[in-house]
Amino acid sequence: MALSDSATTCLSQPVYYAICKLGFEKKDTYDINNILSGNGEVCWQAVTEHVCYLESDQSVDYIKSIRSLGPVCESVNVHFKSLTKEQFIIQYASWLHWTNCTEVFLEVFDTLQYTQTTEVALGLMKLTSCLERALGDVYLLKGNDCPFLLRDLLASEQLAIVFGQHVMNVLRIFIGSPYGLNLRNVLWHGFASPQEIPAKYCAMLLFLTAGLGQLLQTYLLQTKCILLHRPYVIFVSLEELDVFPGKYLNLNNETLSIAEELVKLSSFVLKTMLPFWIAALTAFKQSRYADSVILLLPQLEVGLRLLFTKTNKCPNRLLTAESSAFYTTFDEMLAKHLDNEEVNQLPVVLEEPAMASEFLWDFLNHQEGPRIRDRLSHGEINLEAFPREVANQIVAFAITLLCRFSDENMFSLKEHTVIKPLMNCASCYQSRFHPISRLKKQVLECMKSIHLWSKLPTVPEEQVQTIKGLEENAEASTLIFMISEITSQLLQHLPQNCCSSDDPINSVLTERLLTELCDKRICTLYSPRPVLEIVVMLRKISAQCHQVSEQVIASAEVRYTQWVNKTLRSRQRHNYLRMLNSIKLLSPVLRLILVMITLEAVSVHAVCKKNPFDYQQYLKFLKLVLQYTENLVTYTSPEKNKWDETMELTNKALRKIRKISDRKLMLMHLAT
Repeated sequence: MALSDSATTCLSQPVYYAICKLGFEKKDTYDINNILSGNGEVCWQAVTEHVCYLESDQSVDYIKSIRSLGPVCESVNVHFKSLTKEQFIIQYASWLHWTNCTEVFLEVFDTLQYTQTTEVALGLMKLTSCLERALGDVYLLKGNDCPFLLRDLLASEQLAIVFGQHVMNVLRIFIGSPYGLNLRNVLWHGFASPQEIPAKYCAMLLFLTAGLGQLLQTYLLQTKCILLHRPYVIFVSLEELDVFPGKYLNLNNETLSIAEELVKLSSFVLKTMLPFWIAALTAFKQSRYADSVILLLPQLEVGLRLLFTKTNKCPNRLLTAESSAFYTTFDEMLAKHLDNEEVNQLPVVLEEPAMASEFLWDFLNHQEGPRIRDRLSHGEINLEAFPREVANQIVAFAITLLCRFSDENMFSLKEHTVIKPLMNCASCYQSRFHPISRLKKQVLECMKSIHLWSKLPTVPEEQVQTIKGLEENAEASTLIFMISEITSQLLQHLPQNCCSSDDPINSVLTERLLTELCDKRICTLYSPRPVLEIVVMLRKISAQCHQVSEQVIASAEVRYTQWVNKTLRSRQRHNYLRMLNSIKLLSPVLRLILVMITLEAVSVHAVCKKNPFDYQQYLKFLKLVLQYTENLVTYTSPEKNKWDETMELTNKALRKIRKISDRKLMLMHLAT
C-alpha cells in the first residue's frame, strides 16, 4: 500500500465533529436582519447572545456556542452570496480598511461566490493571517510588545478594552483557541483537507472583521487615538535564498507539468490533500506567488508528518491533537529526539538530512532566516508583493521531496533534464542561516574589509621615516614574531600547501584560506547549548573586528585628505603617521583572529560531540579575545585615535593568546 493511501483524514474524531458536524446540527433558518441593522452595521449584541458559558466557572462553552452559531454563519454565507461585488464594496469595504489589506478581504468575498473548496480554504488562511496582523496593530494602541501567538493576542486585556470581552469570546470560538474550531491552526498546519472547511465559517469571519472595524472606529473617535500599522517585513539579500540557482531552476510549464504528474504518484502526498498541491502549482503558473507558497507550506508539513508518524511508529500523531495535547508540527518533526526522549527517525528516512532538515530549519525556523511560514501566517508580509525568488525555492524544494518519495517506476521523470539538477542542488545543500553559517559570512565580510587597507591612500614612505620616533622598533619586531609563531601553530589545522616559507604570515592569513575554511561542510543540525553559546562569543569577536576595520578605513581616508590639504596640526600629523605604522601591524593581527575564529567554528561541533572539555575555561579565553577587540574599537575610534595605546594593547593580548595556544586549550587542538 502506498504511504499516501494510509489515511483519509488528518482530523481526529472530536476535531472533525466540531468543524464538520457540530455547526450543522441546528436546522433553524436564521434571519440575517437579526444581526445586521438597517444601516448595514453588525448588531454585536445579537451575535454575542449565541455565545454560551459553562455554569461552573463562566468560561466559554465552545461546544454549545459552535452549535448555536451554526445557523448564524449559514445566514451570513447566504447573505454574501446574494450580494454583487459592487454591493459588498459599498456596504462593507470601508469597515475593512482598518486591516490595511482591504483587497485581500475583497478576494475572500470573491471566493465565497464559488464552490471551489480549495479557494475557500486559501481565502480563510489569508483572512486569518491579515486579521491577526490588524489585531496586533490594535493591541499596540494599549500595549507595547504584541503577543506572538494568536491565542494570547485574542485573550489579551488590551483587545478586550477596545472591542469588549464578549466580542473577543466570539472570535475565540472560530480562531485562536484549541477548544474551539481553531480554524487558523488546523489549516496552516496542514490538518484540514479542502472539503473539510465549511465556507460558512469563512463568510462569518469576513462578516466579523467588518464588525470589528465598526467597533474600532467608535473607539478611535472616543479616545482620539490614531491606529498605526506596522511596516511589512521585506526580504533582503534574496541571493542568500538562492538554493536552486537560476541556471538550474527553470520552473516553466514543462517543469510544472512534471510536478503535477509527481503529485499524483508520490507517496509524499496524502490523497485528500491532492487539490491543495494542484492549486499551489496552478497559482505559481498564474504568478500568484504568495498563494502558491501559502498552499504549499502546510502540505510540506503534512507530507513530512506522514513520514514522521510512519518511521517513528506513532500513526496517531498524524491526526490533529486534542486541546490537552500538542500538534505534531515542523518543530517536533525537525527535533533530534521525540517527546519520549527516543531518537527521531525522520532524518534517517530522508537519508540526506540536508535535503530537508537543514533547508526547512533555514527557511522556517532559524531566527536570522526568512521564517517564511511564521511571517506569512502571522500577516507580516505584503501578500501582493511576495517575491517570486522565494516562491521559486519553495516550489523547487517541494518538487525534490515529491521525487525523493516516488516509486522506482517514476525513474524517467526523476532523471528528466529539468528535474535532475534540482535533486543535485538539494543533495548538497548547506545551512545558510544557522548561527555558525552566519559566523562564516561575518568573517568573510570582515576579511574583505581588512583587505581594503592595502588600497588606502597613504603618504610616501620617506615622509614617514623622517618623523622621529616612528622608525621600526623592537616592540614591532616582537609583535611580528608572535604573530608568526601563533600562525605556525595553526598550520597543522589548515589545508596543505597553504603556506609559503618565504612569507608565512601573508600566505596563511588570507581571504583565499578563509574562504576555503568556510566552504568546509559542517552539519549544523541539533547544535547543543554549549555550541550556540560559543558561536555567540565568536560572532561578537568578529563583529568587533569588522567595526575596527571600518573605523580604520574611515579615519585613514579622512586623515589623508587633511594631509594633502595641509590642514593637520603638528600633533595630528604625528598621530596620523603613527596610525599608518600601526595598521601595518594591526592588519595581520586581525586576520589572525579571523582565521582562529573560523577554525574554532569548524571544530566546535566535533569537540562538543567528542569528549567533555573545560567549557568555562574556554569561555574565559574567548572573553579575553572579545575584551581585546572591544578595546580596539574604542582606541581606533575617530574620537580617541590612540595608536600607541592600540599597539601596547595588541602586544599584551598576543602574549596571552600565544600562552593559551601553547597550552592547547583552543577547540581546534581539542578536535584533533
